[in-house]
Amino acid sequence: MPTDDPVPVAGPWDRSELSAFLDDAVVPIRLSCRTPSDGLWMLSLWYRYEDGRFWCATGADADIVRFLREDPRVAFEVSVNEPPYRGVRGQGTVAIDPDPEKTLLRALLDRYLDGTDSQLASRLLDADREEVTIRIDPTKVSTWDYRDRMPKPGE
Repeated sequence: MPTDDPVPVAGPWDRSELSAFLDDAVVPIRLSCRTPSDGLWMLSLWYRYEDGRFWCATGADADIVRFLREDPRVAFEVSVNEPPYRGVRGQGTVAIDPDPEKTLLRALLDRYLDGTDSQLASRLLDADREEVTIRIDPTKVSTWDYRDRMPKPGE
């Protein structure tokens, strides 16, 4: 449940470093949840980080939407894929809302694909496709950064 007080950040980064990383990293967020049969589920989604929250978009009929409606608790990670490794992980809860104008999806297409001029964007923006937003309200956040002890490849 969101509050006006920011969630404390554990690890080497302060809140401004965390925000800068999440604004600059154009990688998906890895999101983990439970299924209705108490199994584990993980997937990657595009995200935008704003006001201490993650915002994701997906189709209204996606399995993850059904799972999160049953149990809104999640774990997440955003990290770079190449050394030196660094990133953010945590836990939180989600809220799901319709996005009939696909406003968030359009912003994410700009962020990850530099616009809406692609076959993928056309398919995702199809008028018959219902879209939702997934807002992740973190309840626990930690950062890690191995740049000081892990050289880049070739160094």
